[in-house]
Amino acid sequence: MTMLAGIGRSFLSFLAMMGAVSTFAGRAIFHAFAPPIYWRLLGKQLIAVGYFSLPVVGLTALFTGAVLARQIYIGTGRIGAESAVPTIVVFSITRELGPVIASLMVAGRVSAAMAAEIGTMRVSEQIDALQTLATNPFKYLVGPRVLATTLVLPALVLVGDVIGVMGGYFMATEMLGFSGSAYIRNTIDFLEVSDVVSGLVKAAAFGFLIALMGCFHGYRSQGGAQGVGRATTNAVVSSSILILAANYVITELLFAQ
Repeated sequence: MTMLAGIGRSFLSFLAMMGAVSTFAGRAIFHAFAPPIYWRLLGKQLIAVGYFSLPVVGLTALFTGAVLARQIYIGTGRIGAESAVPTIVVFSITRELGPVIASLMVAGRVSAAMAAEIGTMRVSEQIDALQTLATNPFKYLVGPRVLATTLVLPALVLVGDVIGVMGGYFMATEMLGFSGSAYIRNTIDFLEVSDVVSGLVKAAAFGFLIALMGCFHGYRSQGGAQGVGRATTNAVVSSSILILAANYVITELLFAQ
């Protein structure tokens, strides 16, 4: 009975957490689009999330594309299908690796920063001060972050897709003996608009989850510096897990036959 009671408590805690996240998400979406919108704060978040994340996303995409081309060349070489390298590289990057890897890198940087900033404001009672000044914390803190991350992550993923394909191109032409013109032609011929669009749809969903988890854990943090540290860790872990889970769900919805 003790073991069953423990399982029951864990299950009820999980349901309570899901309810809290769902309620927080609903309020975040409402305040992200309902007027008034703090355009200055939105622009600041667009720069913080988008522009300053470009280096890490670009480097990650470049090396991912290069390694992917090398590994695919080795695998297809066993069946004599080396010519499929450009097709598989662009297909894999635009549909899966580009959105997922870029989102995971942004989650490690942005979600942690949001949780730490909002968590510090919570434990230092700055959020309470905003309410005293008749300023809605969701409108001022959560809304701009959620909207900015949702909007800017597809742009980051699009840039990452281009850089990732370039990484595969450089690896194939400089190290594996491919013709540059043939590689580009095969990439363009087999790339479809749906491949790119599906990756951008995933990126928008992942951006929402990243900002949601960062703001949620930061907003609920308590217990001083240790509480902020826990909130930061929980934000990164939960956003990463949700990205992988959402990737599977969206893939099933978009490509299920």
